[in-house]
Amino acid sequence: MISTRWLETRKPYWNRLVELADRCDRDRLESLTRSELRELAFLYRQVATDLSALREDPASQQFARYLNQLLARAHNIIYAGRKSSARDIYYFYRYTFPRVFRENLSYTIAATALFAIGALIGLLLTVTKPDFMHEMLGPAMVDTIERHEMWTHSVVSMKPVASSGIMTNNLSVSFMTFASGITAGVGTLYFIIFNGVLIGVVGAACWMNSMSLQLWSFVAPHGALELPSIFIAGGAGFRIAVGLLFPGNLPRKQSLVIAGAVAVRLVLGTVPLLIVAGVLEGFFSPTTAPIPLKFAVSAVMFALLCAYVSLPVDPLARANSDETALLDR
Repeated sequence: MISTRWLETRKPYWNRLVELADRCDRDRLESLTRSELRELAFLYRQVATDLSALREDPASQQFARYLNQLLARAHNIIYAGRKSSARDIYYFYRYTFPRVFRENLSYTIAATALFAIGALIGLLLTVTKPDFMHEMLGPAMVDTIERHEMWTHSVVSMKPVASSGIMTNNLSVSFMTFASGITAGVGTLYFIIFNGVLIGVVGAACWMNSMSLQLWSFVAPHGALELPSIFIAGGAGFRIAVGLLFPGNLPRKQSLVIAGAVAVRLVLGTVPLLIVAGVLEGFFSPTTAPIPLKFAVSAVMFALLCAYVSLPVDPLARANSDETALLDR
């Protein structure tokens, strides 16, 4: 349990970091002296340590949220404009993304739940109102399903081109879902629910025509990465919306900047997932590979994804580089 005395001894350090961050926002980083740059890096490490301690105490979550926002500000100041290196990229995907994903898991869960609601709506409307299926899918696709044919043959015939197109489309959908968070979440909500309704309609149409196994064996291999990526992008959009609508004690602009920085990290983390999903969708999912193998690949992909986002992270693993990042600029 965090004591009041401990908090009182730490607050001067937090306030000093706020003071330096405010100066950087007002007068830019160049206004700090060399000793102040060292102090900024030192305070960043100290506050990160304090945040780790506060997170262990359920009664101190309000202070933990405050320090989390303060650290986000300090991180942006330290690393803004710094040239990326291979080490930075490795660090991001090894440490930063899994940590940010877990810290914002509630937003991803919300996007997943809304997608599921949309899928249920699409399923019910298709079963009760068959005309809805024609409006959503178009006559050509409905006719293909009613002939008990999959619509993926063209993908098999031009795998490299199709795979590239699939990656581009998936990335576009994810970035649109994320960026729409700036509409106070309305755009993100639309994209998530619409895609849910669409998958529900397709699933119901295939079920009504005895094609469920063909459909889900096609979706499973790449869907194990593609769908979670869309949910994460949706969660990123909702994170922006929350920062915009509920700034708390921060100015709305500053709250939006912090939320945007978190959301960008979430979306960037999905890029490799969508690339792998595009390769699977272009080269493996539409093939005549045994159905059990396709579901096995899906299970392996999802298990690897869960293991990846569960990787242990050390918030201080890179602490010693903070001062270098400042002084090299």
